[in-house]
Amino acid sequence: MGVSSRVAAVDCGTNSIRLLIADVSGGRLTDVHREMRIVTLGEGVDATGEFAPAALARTEAALADYVDVMLAHDVSKVRMVATSAARDAGNRDEFFAMTARLLGRVMPGAVAEVITGTEEAALSFRGAVGELDPATGPFVVVDLGGGSTEVVLGGSGAEVADVVASFSANIGCVRLTERCLLSDPPTADEVAAARAVVREKLAEALDVVPVEGARTWVGVAGTFTTVAALALGLPEYDSEVIHLSRIGIPDVVKVCDDLIAMPRAQRAELGPMHPGRVPVIGGGSIVVEELAREFGQRAGIAELVVSEHDILDGIALSV
Repeated sequence: MGVSSRVAAVDCGTNSIRLLIADVSGGRLTDVHREMRIVTLGEGVDATGEFAPAALARTEAALADYVDVMLAHDVSKVRMVATSAARDAGNRDEFFAMTARLLGRVMPGAVAEVITGTEEAALSFRGAVGELDPATGPFVVVDLGGGSTEVVLGGSGAEVADVVASFSANIGCVRLTERCLLSDPPTADEVAAARAVVREKLAEALDVVPVEGARTWVGVAGTFTTVAALALGLPEYDSEVIHLSRIGIPDVVKVCDDLIAMPRAQRAELGPMHPGRVPVIGGGSIVVEELAREFGQRAGIAELVVSEHDILDGIALSV
């Protein structure tokens, strides 16, 4: 596409809702505006099977603000993707009616889509590896969300975005925290139980995704970027420094161990920590540690590449 078009992408996950407005030309993105808010749409869904009214209200308020930003930036097209929480909620019709009403202000007929785990994985992969050297593939990309974790292998050929295999594991930082990590800080038994759940879910994923051939591990989404910020010793969150940073596995594990053991009040004092991530990053850290162990054993991977570009960028490219 030679002519530039201005698009908006919205990623509504279990924990956060994010907006990217970008100009698309020739299959490349130029950022106009990025924003993220923690709304915890999936709060309690694992236990009740439904969205909580307060969670829907938080999400509606954030999306209404995003629509105002889209209109101010003269967006011509919008695509909104809803992931794990919207696949599971019994009252999802209420959520979709709200998104149709708001998104219709920008593009008539637009509504949030629930995508399959396979499509979610492909969009995440496309966004994550777009700036990486194909010679450093194959890549295993992990998108660690609130309710699910996508593991995607690809980029082994001339086309860096080619996906070889993917799996959406039904575990994430919110779901794991609500299921296992009930104390503050979590007890040793709770952490052990959480590890057992993660290992079971990752075993299912790695039966499908042959990571043994991977050369580069790319982590996307808030747990990974926050761990990277802490490993880099940043006094506050700095996406430009974090993007495409490389963190040795021992440093990753050290930060994760610290986060798992910390009471929430101590996590909240960390400069790069978003307040909405405080309750759930211990669960996310357990997932990261278990991934590091598996990838080290199976593929000899010794470092983590952290990308700020992920499914949101993939969504924008797909509009």
